[in-house]
Amino acid sequence: MRVLVVPHPEKAEVLSAAERLLAELTSKGHSPVMITDRERDLSDSDAQLIVVLGGDGTLLSVARRLGGKQIPLLGVNFGRLGFLAAFTPEELPYFIDDALRGDLPADARMCLEVSVLAPDTCFDLRDKRQIRQQRRFGATALNDAVITAGEPFNMIELEISADGHTGIRYSGDGAIIATPSGSTAYNISAGGPIVSHDLDSICITPICPHSLAFRPVVISPESIVQVRGTHVNPGTTVFCDGQASTRLANGDRVVIFRADHDVLIINHPQHREWRTLASKLHWAISPDYKG
Repeated sequence: MRVLVVPHPEKAEVLSAAERLLAELTSKGHSPVMITDRERDLSDSDAQLIVVLGGDGTLLSVARRLGGKQIPLLGVNFGRLGFLAAFTPEELPYFIDDALRGDLPADARMCLEVSVLAPDTCFDLRDKRQIRQQRRFGATALNDAVITAGEPFNMIELEISADGHTGIRYSGDGAIIATPSGSTAYNISAGGPIVSHDLDSICITPICPHSLAFRPVVISPESIVQVRGTHVNPGTTVFCDGQASTRLANGDRVVIFRADHDVLIINHPQHREWRTLASKLHWAISPDYKG
């Protein structure tokens, strides 16, 4: 099998583990290739499996650089949390053969496509091709698109609408538009809902809104979200998965819709979603009455 091994290039323990994996795969008759260039385009890869060693950030980077290529990703977590990178380094030797045989199922995780258009741009919100032609910035996000206030860190004013309906305008520190995969990332820290990755949807969560009445909302995955910066800071920025980014100016419009492709992620066969929430986020843990 043709296997691509992508380690975090700046961690010695990760690179050592990648070298051991390369040797093991070669000894079993496979054709592994290791890539450490964090900017390399992976959309032309002919791999049948990609093993990502690092953490969720490394896996998000690989997913973005695949450009829609449907290759299963097996994430090995050397980081802190590891929701997407579900396997530990100690578990990899016990599961790698199953992955190579195709015995580990891969989930299709929905992504978002994010476009930024200048204030004077004319476009049809329903015409994705036209949006792509007119935009000055475009990227995909497996987790989220985040608009953050930036320097000098004054409150900004945004207008958010979906499917062309009249938008609501509010002041605050920004907004998070997240997938179910990203609902347990920045979204949950900002008070957004946890959404099962089996349920395709889009979460809209304000960041510190100057209102007690603006609560997060979950909408259809087929909706088209538009965020207009009506009053922003010089440092106001939109980030896609915390990686691809661009500054926003007053009047710029951020258009977000479901991407044409999903990302295939291999799940840990022994993990269940609620159990993972309990173990990694200490979800619903009881108070320490004796502490």
